[in-house]
Amino acid sequence: MGKTALIVDDSTSMRQMVGFTLRESGFTVLEGENGKDALGKLDGAAVQIIITDLNMPVMDGITFIKEVRTRPAHRFTPILMLTTESQDASKQAGKAAGATGWLVKPFDPERLLQVVQKVLP
Repeated sequence: MGKTALIVDDSTSMRQMVGFTLRESGFTVLEGENGKDALGKLDGAAVQIIITDLNMPVMDGITFIKEVRTRPAHRFTPILMLTTESQDASKQAGKAAGATGWLVKPFDPERLLQVVQKVLP
């Protein structure tokens, strides 16, 4: 069975670039425009990894991660933050919310896939 990834970013072009990279590696990709939209896509979905931005309208990445972690089915799903933010305070907030890892935009597709493979069981 293939793996499914959920990409959460308010930038359509960023979702497309990350989605293309993951699809080329055999993933099925779901997309969310913000945290609230992505939570709706998670309901009933078997997702093996989530890649989310930090700064988004409606629901930001930190709030989204906290919400995901309250759901038993996704308590241990790897969640990567892919954002322009690189400050330690932001990284600590992400880790405290339950983020598995942190990547800074612009991203290198090969590095993204390396990190994805590393955090997947």
